Amino acid sequence: MPATLRQITRADLIPDAEFAKVRKDRRAELMPLKRLRRIDLGPFCSFYFESFDTMLFQIQEMLLIEKGGEAQIADELAAYNPLVPQGSELVATIMLEIEDPVRRANSLARLGGIEDRFFIQVGDDRVFGAPEGDIERTRDDGKTSSVHFVRFALTPDHVAVFRAPTTQIMIGCDHEGYAHLAVLSPAVRAELARDL
Repeated sequence: MPATLRQITRADLIPDAEFAKVRKDRRAELMPLKRLRRIDLGPFCSFYFESFDTMLFQIQEMLLIEKGGEAQIADELAAYNPLVPQGSELVATIMLEIEDPVRRANSLARLGGIEDRFFIQVGDDRVFGAPEGDIERTRDDGKTSSVHFVRFALTPDHVAVFRAPTTQIMIGCDHEGYAHLAVLSPAVRAELARDL
């Protein structure tokens, strides 16, 4: 199926009882992929680049844990299908992971608008991400959420540069309160190129 048409459907799902039997093995198979798709940015930010496989597993997990049955399926498909890359984009769940609740509250209060400042550096171009518009991630008081869903739309030229092994690709954030860059390894680039 072309990546531009890739969506998780009811037909991709297996019954909860069957998933429970294969859950451990599926998780073990997915872990190397998920490790490649996680990139740390600075001291407490991580990009988790999503794929069809990561979202399918997430939907199966939600159905198993919440036990909503058939009635829950449509909601889970609607929630997670927007995070499946569609061929000319990368999609990331970006988490600001701060364990200490006081430090977390103080940090998030200073990072309002950060969801608009994440980018992928592709050659000389910065491709800024577009946050999912499902809910506002920065509140009126300036405090941001600890979880952001961001889509990075790439042109055909960006995709060609992304795939060129001699070009350095980075992720970054240029928010005044959290300016950081991270270089993607060749293994990470190869894995993410599968989405393009």
